[in-house]
Amino acid sequence: MGSIDATELGSEKKPNPGKATILAIGKAFPQQLVMQEYLVDGYFKTTNCDDPELKQKLTRLCKTTTVKTRYVVMSEEILNKYPELAIEGGSTVKQRLDICNDAVTEMAVEASRACIKNWGRSISDITHLVYVSSSEARLPGGDLFLAKGLGLSPETHRVLLYFVGCSGGVAGLRVAKDIAENNPGSRVLLATSETTIIGFKPPSADRPYDLVGVALFGDGAGAMIIGSDPDPILEKPLFELHTAIQNFLPDTEKTIDGKLTEQGINFTLSRELPQIIEDNVESFCKKLIGKAGLAHKDYNQMFWAVHPGGPAILNRMEKRLNLSPEKLSPSRRALMDYGNASSNSIVYVLEYMLEESRKARNMNEGGNEWGLILAFGPGVTFEGIVARNLDV
Repeated sequence: MGSIDATELGSEKKPNPGKATILAIGKAFPQQLVMQEYLVDGYFKTTNCDDPELKQKLTRLCKTTTVKTRYVVMSEEILNKYPELAIEGGSTVKQRLDICNDAVTEMAVEASRACIKNWGRSISDITHLVYVSSSEARLPGGDLFLAKGLGLSPETHRVLLYFVGCSGGVAGLRVAKDIAENNPGSRVLLATSETTIIGFKPPSADRPYDLVGVALFGDGAGAMIIGSDPDPILEKPLFELHTAIQNFLPDTEKTIDGKLTEQGINFTLSRELPQIIEDNVESFCKKLIGKAGLAHKDYNQMFWAVHPGGPAILNRMEKRLNLSPEKLSPSRRALMDYGNASSNSIVYVLEYMLEESRKARNMNEGGNEWGLILAFGPGVTFEGIVARNLDV
């Protein structure tokens, strides 16, 4: 559904031999499109809540998130079938997982098919699968059901990343990069899929963070094909994944805290998170670009593909790193159009980056060849990749 076709983009720069590249991108969404301006009334109606103070608070939050539209799995049909999801305190984890497990597989299959179509090669050429989700729990995991839904070979090597949260997309890229570079000729399908039904609850003054989630998070799926040494006839590489690192910040594990309970996932998010990211992002970026041998690079001479956790995080990053406003444009667009879609978001950000790169090229404007792909998740964990835009 609405993905950039790699064959439309031209690829003037050649990737370095042996380095992993992103060869195609795809995405998919559920049918329900939520306009932010109508969210508050709809949410309080479906949950039968008439608390004016909570309603006013959610209204304020919806304005500050900068989100305009989002896609969600939740629907009137689901609530009619499972009315207990809108009732406080009931044991509903089974019902939630029944819905989520099917929904994330369906979206992941659709996003993967779109990606494979854009890639242009046969599905039988996929050798590895990396699957990321924080919205399901089952054994066997969603990686197997995705492989089955796509008709992948039983010999496909699978990796499953569960409950990695917002850093999951970049973590998946890091894992896929390692696989591609250490298995010559391999082609890795990375798929991410998320739905907020796992944590959907009626509003409660006892759980103020729930309202942040209602105002900010969205559902969907993303997919990418990763491989090294692209076939110059059959494949058009989009980004080279040059260097990847992961760091966690000691003693911050309670900053993003989630637990799977009988009522679904309960999240708590510390107000200090934007400040923690601001205080640590510059040293992380210096370490990352230094490891790649790019320590001389000016931040504004690089592109920035940053997971849009929320406007406060993007604003603080922009200020701390003294970035020009346009540097985080793809991240802000993804947040505005899809909300914070957890592990999926980096897929949408990279797609917008390619779109802007294509526009710049058509206007004979040069873009930035080198840049960073960043995300922040539970831990607090920083994920980063130095990348080359091969489309500039």
